[in-house]
Amino acid sequence: MRMRKPPPDDLDTRLRKAREELDRQGWRGPRGPRNASFGMALEVAIEMVGTLAVAVGIGWVLDDWLATRPLFLVIFFFLGAAAGGLNVYRRAQRISGVGRDGDGNGDDRDAGSRE
Repeated sequence: MRMRKPPPDDLDTRLRKAREELDRQGWRGPRGPRNASFGMALEVAIEMVGTLAVAVGIGWVLDDWLATRPLFLVIFFFLGAAAGGLNVYRRAQRISGVGRDGDGNGDDRDAGSRE
């Protein structure tokens, strides 16, 4: 026995109902809250590792050039870790909505131009 395909208008109706149900449950598609927070955490981790890698690379090159191994490597490791930590802190401030202007709305574009 072969099964009949549902008519296309039936499929449209079922899709519309499913989308309405997902909207009611608060699902926001592929960029929903869960995926957005995972992506943000991944960005922070990559930024932290990237900052540290660049700083260590600069320290390594300076040590090789000046024959001071491992002085600059250690110095730039700590500078890179501090810069990465500062970037994470700034991103956390932006996420929490606290701007430099102190009013909590996160809009600090014109904070330097106030009189």
